[in-house]
Amino acid sequence: MAKPKIVVLGAGLGGTLTAFALREKLGHRAEIFALSDSDTYTFVPSNPWVAVRWREVEDVQVHLPPVFARLGIAFSASGAKRVIPKENRVELGDGTSLDYDYLVIATGPDLAFDEIEGLGPEAGFTQSVCTANHAEAAADAFDRLIAKPGPVVIGAAQGASCYGPAYEFAMIVDTELRRRRIRDRVPMTFVTAEPYIGHLGLDGVGDTKSLLESRMRDRDIKWVTSARIARVEDGTMHVEQIADDGSVAKTLTLPFTFSMMLPAFRGVEAVRGVEGLANPRGFILADRHQRNPTFPNVYSLGVCVAIPPTGPTPVPVGVPKTGFMIESMMAAIVENIAEQLDSKEPSHEASWNAICLADFGDGGVAFVAQPQIPPRNVNWAAQGKWVHRAKVLFEKFFLYKVRHGQAEPFYEKAALRLLGVGKLKIRPSRTEHTESAGVQP
Repeated sequence: MAKPKIVVLGAGLGGTLTAFALREKLGHRAEIFALSDSDTYTFVPSNPWVAVRWREVEDVQVHLPPVFARLGIAFSASGAKRVIPKENRVELGDGTSLDYDYLVIATGPDLAFDEIEGLGPEAGFTQSVCTANHAEAAADAFDRLIAKPGPVVIGAAQGASCYGPAYEFAMIVDTELRRRRIRDRVPMTFVTAEPYIGHLGLDGVGDTKSLLESRMRDRDIKWVTSARIARVEDGTMHVEQIADDGSVAKTLTLPFTFSMMLPAFRGVEAVRGVEGLANPRGFILADRHQRNPTFPNVYSLGVCVAIPPTGPTPVPVGVPKTGFMIESMMAAIVENIAEQLDSKEPSHEASWNAICLADFGDGGVAFVAQPQIPPRNVNWAAQGKWVHRAKVLFEKFFLYKVRHGQAEPFYEKAALRLLGVGKLKIRPSRTEHTESAGVQP
């Protein structure tokens, strides 16, 4: 009897670790196939460092084929042209098809620069740190800023769902300009769709509003919130500040010599418009077990998953999918596929807990949210120079995991248990619930 085939679509943070974890959990009970449009893994959280030349791209990348080969995981870098869940197959970029018994979608997003005239590094006038190529192009643009200082505009456009890197990059740029003694010649403005500084798409975590506002004041960074970018021209950004009632409260014309703006995300072309699989924006629909409601052999994790916003805002603000949250989705998917292989119904749910380190070059802000989406059981944020050091150590640790094909080493599991931060949701038993309420069972 043929072994069931599990295809993992995407080889970024979520897809790579999921393939590793499936092999560890299932052994050789199943055939595992990793599919991506690149044979290189990039540690994306390091891209802001690449963009100011604190890292070279090669420092934060791993060549994946030999890693997958050691684990007995088949791999193709042909990419996906179209997912056809009704037929349990994926059309590849090279014209062939790949059948599957189970599909795990971890593609990450498509970057919607085209939704705003003049946005983006390819057809527009702003830079990005979303990909390795973008970060390298941003580094070249940053070199030009150093040679000819002028105004800087950094932030996240309407509909964006990833705000941490924008804050990180603004602070890192400030730190590097101060080190070069030219910060006094570079006015900086932070432009964001968020209703307030530190919202982060999460309605804040702990006191992120005060923490981030304070740091931006200390660094003389002006900000514009509830911002909708109307268009970008060469050296000029046209911004509308939106009032609570949806009207335009103010129009701003911001000159820039250098700009880095994160775009809105949408689902990749291979899944957009697939009925029952994705929402109108192209994000994958998933239930509490990370399983698609229409196609029960399809799972999804990471940025490609459809998650409703935390609440109404004057300008559309998406919800970020942080690294630990993505790993919690991975843990649930692996356990649930194992249950399905044993002819059981999936029972595991991701905790969606979040641990985030936002590096500012000479310090930073850390937060823990359990779960990431409010209301929360734990809601904590802190700042200090230790955050920068912790981010450097985390970069080295994560790249070590990928290079050695490990999803979750034993010492990581032990550390998380010690911290009381789990990847899987634990539902209290009836006894625990009633005792905590002061009622005898």
